[in-house]
This record gives sequence, C-alpha cells and structure tokens, in this order.
Amino acid sequence: MNQESKIIAAIDIGTTKVVAVVGRKHANGQIQVLGIEKALSTGVKRGVILNIEETVNAIRQAVSGLEARLEMRISDVYVGMAGYSMKSITNRCYRFIDPNDEITTFDLEQLLSDSHRISLEPGEKVIHVIPQEYSVDNEMGEKNPVGMFGHRLEGNFHVVIGRMASLKNIEKCIHRAGLRLMGVILEPLASSYGVLSEEEMEAGVVMIDIGGGTTDFALYYDGIIRHTAVIPFGGNVVTNDIKEGCSVLTKQAESLKVQFGSAMGSMAREDMVVAIPGMAGWEPKEISFRNLACIIQARMEEIIEYVMHHIELSGYYDKLGAGIVVTGGGSLLKNLAPLIKLKTGLDVRMGCPDKFLAPEKIPGQEMALYSTSVGLLVSAGVYASNRAVEQKLFDTPEEEVKKQASVKKQVKQKAPRVREGREGKYTTGDLFDNFKKTIAGIFDEKDVEM
Repeated sequence: MNQESKIIAAIDIGTTKVVAVVGRKHANGQIQVLGIEKALSTGVKRGVILNIEETVNAIRQAVSGLEARLEMRISDVYVGMAGYSMKSITNRCYRFIDPNDEITTFDLEQLLSDSHRISLEPGEKVIHVIPQEYSVDNEMGEKNPVGMFGHRLEGNFHVVIGRMASLKNIEKCIHRAGLRLMGVILEPLASSYGVLSEEEMEAGVVMIDIGGGTTDFALYYDGIIRHTAVIPFGGNVVTNDIKEGCSVLTKQAESLKVQFGSAMGSMAREDMVVAIPGMAGWEPKEISFRNLACIIQARMEEIIEYVMHHIELSGYYDKLGAGIVVTGGGSLLKNLAPLIKLKTGLDVRMGCPDKFLAPEKIPGQEMALYSTSVGLLVSAGVYASNRAVEQKLFDTPEEEVKKQASVKKQVKQKAPRVREGREGKYTTGDLFDNFKKTIAGIFDEKDVEM
C-alpha cells in the first residue's frame, strides 16, 4: 500500500519487459487500474534476474514514467516471481482434535504452519502454501471445516517452492530502485486472476501465459488451484529459431514472427514470400510464409507437449470443462488457438484482462501483454508471500514463550476443565503424584536448548 490505503502498486519483472502498474482497490474488492508503464528488460533471462544493474534501471524507468503520468509517489510494491527453477508439490498434514471441542481457525493455521516446514533442498524456500481442501474423520471435500466436530483433521495444501537466491535478487533490485517490497506472488497465480473467471475456475480450466522467456501454467478445478508450473520456453526461443532457420538478424526475426508468423504451417500460403533487406553489400533475402510457419509450429508444439505433460501429471485432464485459456505476448501469434486445440483436444480461448483495463487506454490486441501485471494487483491480498527470510524449523525461546501463552489462553477459553485438572485441584495423594506432575510439566515448559 502507498500513502492512501486503497492504492496498490505492482511490478512485473519479465524477460522482455518490466511493467509498473498502479490500481485502486474499492470497498467491494474490485480493482480499478489507474495507470500502466513498461520499460525494456535486458537483465532477465527465462524469468531469472542475471544483471542487477540493468534490471534496476528498467524498474526505475517504468516507475518514474508512471509517477510522472499519475503525479504521485510510488513507494511500496508487490512483485511477481517466475523462473524455470520454480516447482510445486502437494503436501498433506493432519492433527488430532479433542472430540469435545469444535475445529477452529487456530487448527487450520497450525496445519498451514506445518506445511511451511516441509523438507527442502539447500537454497530453496517455500513461496506459497495454498489450502485446497480438508477432511474430518476421513470425510473428504470440506473447504471450511471451522465449527465442525471431529477427532482427526487433515488438509491438502498446494506448496510452491522457489530458489532463495532468486528471491533475494528480486528484493535487492526493488530496494536499489528506491522501493519497498511488500510481497512476492507467483506469476502463474497472478495471471490467472487477471484473465480467468470464477465460473471457469470452478468448471476446470488451464491457464497458459506465454511470455518472452517462460510459459506459466496454472490448473484450477472446483475453484481451487491444483497444479502450477513454469515451462522454460517462451517467445524468445521462437524468435531464435527463426533467426537460425532463416539466417537473419534477431531484430528481423522478431518482426517476421509478429507481422507474418503463423502457428500452423498448413494454414500459411506457400506462394507468398517476404523480402528481408540484406546487410551492406548483400542482396535481399526472400522467405516463404509456409517455411516461416513451419519453424514456428515446431517450437510451439514442443511448448504444448510440456503443457500436456503437466495436465496429465495433475490427473485432471477429464475434468477441464472450461478447456484452456491462453494469454501473454505469445498468445498474439496467428492460428495458435487451432493448433492448441488440435494437439490437446480441449477447447481454447484467448484471455486478456479486459474487465480491468479500459479499451481507450490499452488497445485490445495489446491487453494480453499486461495479464500478469494486472493480476498482481488483483491477487496481492490473497497470495502475497513474505520477503526473503530464511525458513525456521524451530522458534526462538522468546517466540516459543509467546506461542505457549497464546495456546494456553485459547485452551483456557475453550476448555477450563483441562486447566482445572492441570493445576491440581483434584489430587489423589498417592506416592507417584509428584512424579506424574513432573512428567506432565515436561510438555508444558518450553523446549530446552541443545
């Protein structure tokens, strides 16, 4: 948040562009985008920051342009995080509940906390832990079991894991740009909130955001995120294929892809060619539309194969009633939807954040470029993760004392009779009374430092 509590700012650090966006959140939860500014990104490759200085300059350029247009100061921002090192898993936790007590939000928070303490490889950090569903005494499918009675509470959680180094690089770039990092959000989640409807998430849908360096993947069913992934291929790989296949410069290859490219070779005319000016002393080069389309199709089919792999890995292929929604700069490629439908057998539509952006400010054909940026604003209050703080397996003694006091306070409110017994109001006077109190006290005192 900035000076006004209802103003939110976000930055999308992409492979080809850095986008700064500011929006106003109304009382009903709706987001109104106030302004968007972008700058050329040269310090990022496949979603990972490789050059700090170039990335900082791009952030400053985008933010300063937006500040000048809106006549306001941007200080606090949310940032999207992607990269080929991101991965997701499903974690299952359980805890036992007193049969005489109802399930509370404290019990759900404890399960959520346990999912943050899973075993990780060195250098990894839990970015998001998203509740999927709960089960009470093996009764599956409960989305909110608060208030229910049961003995065993289980929860399924979608856990997103990233590299600590990538997170620290993002934080460093934001701080060097004179900004304060409020939270980090996985970009596939952000893009989903920018282009998907609640009905699509409930029916079952796959969101594909084809960016410059990576392709983001998110699968929803029954309104719950089921699978996320980052595919290490994007529009830049297609451009590089055209550059090598047609023996042209990178700038020319990008122009060929945008202006004359097609995702399906069979739908491109074989009798049409485009002439590319040659370098000094060289004759112009003619490239067939059909050959250009075949080069593009080969790489797009590889990306679609990765998409199908993740769909099959999730196990929800037969439950995708809303099919696939494609967004991002790569979705602007001609005939992409027919190719995806042919290879996956699912319905396909092109997605853009048109319900948040005004057509008079952003042309319709460019809206898909800002799906992630707008989605960061919408999902900031839902998925924002903490900054780059090392994962703690055990609390410090001070934190443990506070947690023990909080737990005892809740126990006292819920079940005074338990405290009554532990304080020794009813004693038997037998020989082992003191010994039993000592054993019970072990579980009440804080952990002993090793």
